Amino acid sequence: MLNGQETASLNGEPAFKRPRENGQVESLRTPKEPRNKVTVVLGAQWGDEGKGKVVDLLAMDADLVCRCQGGNNAGHTVVVDSVEYDFHLLPSGVLNKKAVSFIGGLTLSLACRNDERDKRERLKISDRAHIGKSCFEIPLISFSLPHLLIVFNFHQAVDGIQEQQRQLQAGKNLGTTKKGIGPAYSSKAARNGLRVCDLVSDFTVFEEKFRVLAEHFLTMYPNLNVDIDNELQQLKEYAERLRPLVTDGVYFMHKALTGPSKKILVEGANAALLDIDFGTYPCVTSSNCTVGGVCTGLGVPPSYVGRVYGVVKAYTTRVGVGAFPTEQDNEVGNLLQSRGREFGVTTARQRRCGWLDLVLVRYAHMVNGFTAIALTKLDILDTLPEIKVGVAYSVDDEPLPSFPANMDVLTRVSVKYETLPGWCCSTVDVRCFEELPSQAQSYIRFIEDFLQVPVKWIGVGKSRESMIKLF
Repeated sequence: MLNGQETASLNGEPAFKRPRENGQVESLRTPKEPRNKVTVVLGAQWGDEGKGKVVDLLAMDADLVCRCQGGNNAGHTVVVDSVEYDFHLLPSGVLNKKAVSFIGGLTLSLACRNDERDKRERLKISDRAHIGKSCFEIPLISFSLPHLLIVFNFHQAVDGIQEQQRQLQAGKNLGTTKKGIGPAYSSKAARNGLRVCDLVSDFTVFEEKFRVLAEHFLTMYPNLNVDIDNELQQLKEYAERLRPLVTDGVYFMHKALTGPSKKILVEGANAALLDIDFGTYPCVTSSNCTVGGVCTGLGVPPSYVGRVYGVVKAYTTRVGVGAFPTEQDNEVGNLLQSRGREFGVTTARQRRCGWLDLVLVRYAHMVNGFTAIALTKLDILDTLPEIKVGVAYSVDDEPLPSFPANMDVLTRVSVKYETLPGWCCSTVDVRCFEELPSQAQSYIRFIEDFLQVPVKWIGVGKSRESMIKLF
């Protein structure tokens, strides 16, 4: 005992605590407001809402741009100075060369083609990142990668085999992009996946683990064609190129959040209705595309999440199979598909199109808590004399209080629509809300009133300049 301050430590040995001043105690007990909070941009439908353009706009004055989850199965298109960029892995904010880009919690292909000095200064890769495919691809600028997930070649091959099996056994596949995302996340969840820390440590040990993982898939799929030795040779070369870039991603993010004032932007891939937990399961992706993915993908504590912006297309689209209550398999759907150039960035598959579904968007808001909405592609509706909006669901004449979990139920819903007048004139040159046709203004106000969320941006074209800011 020392001045009455002796206490028992966790291991049973005596410990001594230094007396604190009352002011110090009170300081520890008083919650501290986070120095830096992240601003989050998420898709509110089935993806393809135009998240990339919103992130690009916000990233113009950001210090750090993060991608929190997903993989190269997602694609974002950004148009700057009439040049169109298609991103699959990189955050859409990479066009701001003053910002560091940080990718977390995703499946990644990576081929470093940047200047070595620039790459080392602006690219960080987390040692906790999961590894998959041995074909790496970083086409534009250096960036940081926290908990990424790279897809091995056999993951991608297995993805295709699984889709074939679903089609043969049940007559219905999931409509995956066949990029290997599902099998890669399966390896991660099964705890036999490999991480960057394995790759850049003792390569002999890594090789043993890789062969075990490959044999696991060969046992499950005997027809799988895997050149293990060739993949290992590629990975050994990548290990040397990646080693100078590998860092502790959690600590990196912690320093950004708690250090000097920074503008930190987080971009989600895919969208709320493709979330593995809250989406239209099983026709979903393999990661959390909702706001929780920001915390698990980047190691960001919930208290550091600030504004959350939901990106909503002025109508609804979906790629692949799955229930789609407001789908218009008719002339309206064809017009939306044609005018909106609705083809997937990653797969070039034609997107299914339908009216805006506010039941769906309200559900996405329940999960994510949107601060405000970015409404994109309003100009695609310019030629329609009237516009319908889905506002309620019912099954067998019984109203549903919210978006159903059971997809068999979702395929049977009847949609109640509100019909609003169209404006039948071009909005592509409009740059402020007051210049929009009154019918277009009413359409936007209807959305705000239904969701009880303000619309902050309106997109009327593909370029940065086509985003109307309301406040």
